[in-house]
Amino acid sequence: METDDRSERADIGTPRDYSESVYRFYLEVADCSPTTRRLIEDFLPQHYAVRIVGMDYGFEFEMPIQCAPDLVRQLMSKNIAVYQLVRLAKTKGQWAKQAPTL
Repeated sequence: METDDRSERADIGTPRDYSESVYRFYLEVADCSPTTRRLIEDFLPQHYAVRIVGMDYGFEFEMPIQCAPDLVRQLMSKNIAVYQLVRLAKTKGQWAKQAPTL
């Protein structure tokens, strides 16, 4: 079965983006404690978790767009209020559960 490249490109950056593309996100939460940070670290593969940036009211990190609902659901299940999750920009990274080989 042949795929239409145009339809795949049209989905990039939308909720239908199931590509391996990685985006920078800003997550604003009520609780910026080390416990919340650990939950985010545990959600992300280690090579992305080490690059989380703590902010005054949240965190910046990278992940694919399709992971956003799962992360919010996980935080909410731990009673951590999420005020916003903003997709900032597409990065050059590709999602992989394993660390990239150099």
